[in-house]
Amino acid sequence: MSRNAMYALDQSATVLRGFSWRTVENSAAYIIPYLKPDMVILDVGCGPGTITLDLANRVPNGRVVGVDNTSVPLQSASTLAAQAGITNATFEESDALALPFPDGSFDLVHAHQLLQHVQDPVGVIREMRRVTRPGGLVAVRVMDFESMAWFPDVPGIQDSCAMRLRTAHTKGTESSAGRRLVSWALEAGFTRDSIAATAGTWCYSTVDERRTWSEMIAHILLATPLGISGVEQGLAAQKDLERMAHAWREWETKEDGWFSVLHGEIVCRV
Repeated sequence: MSRNAMYALDQSATVLRGFSWRTVENSAAYIIPYLKPDMVILDVGCGPGTITLDLANRVPNGRVVGVDNTSVPLQSASTLAAQAGITNATFEESDALALPFPDGSFDLVHAHQLLQHVQDPVGVIREMRRVTRPGGLVAVRVMDFESMAWFPDVPGIQDSCAMRLRTAHTKGTESSAGRRLVSWALEAGFTRDSIAATAGTWCYSTVDERRTWSEMIAHILLATPLGISGVEQGLAAQKDLERMAHAWREWETKEDGWFSVLHGEIVCRV
């Protein structure tokens, strides 16, 4: 991610464990039809690398580079690659607004969830475009936070979502980035006929999925910059955060618990 990001989370084991649920199948299926065995791919804001390594398995004659703005998740990613015997993926620390690669270095440049955390999403897309070869692809997927839906409606969950939106706006970032991707791509210099726009979803419903989501959200509320800044900005008191975290833990126990969120997706031809 960019050093200009106002990152609302952290790189704790709980958050990285939640991120490690992500695969190409559940978080980047929209790019599967574009993948070729010999592609050279850049994964920007790769986190713990589960999507990156999944991509590497899908381009056995190519290679994948994962970059993030901090070394903590990259250490986990490198360890995971070694354990899986994946040799065509590498990881390095980098700023998404100043990628350390020459123009036209990659066949596909991908970013998942990055743009909701940066103050200059258009600048990031421009930089992704710069390092993509002519005829190559820039692919971006990001959630649209205001489209979240869940059941049952445990009191406190709605408050936690509202606080997340207010906190993002005070930091100059956009939580509901998914609906803006086409607009941002146009501003970054792509023509409309070069942009393919789709939408995807996440759904957490099984026992393990509910646990993954609720543990991560409870941790985010109580122990990351999102919760801390919410208190500092007067958006919530500590007791409010504790009540919100408890609501998500209660939701986790519900056999009929269900959570989903819409994502915007774009694939842009350079």
